[in-house]
Amino acid sequence: MTDNRPGDRSRHRGENDRSIPTDRESPVGAPVIRGDESVTGNRAREAVIFDPDDAESLADAAETVRQFAVGAANDDHLFMLRGAAACAALVRGEGSYKAAAERVDDEATVAFIRKWARVHDLPRSVRKQVALGQIAPTAAKHIARVAGEARLLLAWATLDGDLTVRDVRSIASAVNNDVPIDQALAEHGVTLGTIELTLTPSTYRDIRRRASIDGIQPGQIATDALEQYFEYE
Repeated sequence: MTDNRPGDRSRHRGENDRSIPTDRESPVGAPVIRGDESVTGNRAREAVIFDPDDAESLADAAETVRQFAVGAANDDHLFMLRGAAACAALVRGEGSYKAAAERVDDEATVAFIRKWARVHDLPRSVRKQVALGQIAPTAAKHIARVAGEARLLLAWATLDGDLTVRDVRSIASAVNNDVPIDQALAEHGVTLGTIELTLTPSTYRDIRRRASIDGIQPGQIATDALEQYFEYE
């Protein structure tokens, strides 16, 4: 049944044979991001734990899903994360998306619960950007539709390429139809791997000087240095 429930631990190999988490690693329903004061400030105190193995907590999750489904979240991205956690916990506690929908008397559809449970299943690095308001929860729904490394690449391209929710939805659909992520992004004017960096004047001076002498692009120097950094991280 693990293929029908969110929150299963999974890791995918990156280009340099480093394990990069592309799914949630913390327990389902745990407010890892929602309860982090460095991310959510005073609202961390509002964080709710949804324990799928506790009947009372599962009842709270069901009520939260009901409220979430009727639009109580509005544009509150932190409440949306809470709703996503409630969806995931309800699925885990009830055993399937269908049973979770039945628990809330079908006020939330199977599709609704599945989409938001998958947002809860995103890796911590992506969920943090949702909590900070940098990635819209509605965009996160589509990022969560993509599996593996492409999921992370789409998340960061959403930030660096200033993609709209409609763009993200279109790109996610293309990737799921076997279009390579770099091609799908290029069709929306985004070059995969492009990021704007602000360097100190001295570092800027030196990287430009070295690139000129070696006849390479500054990005290659940055890539070589960062790959070495992450190798020993």
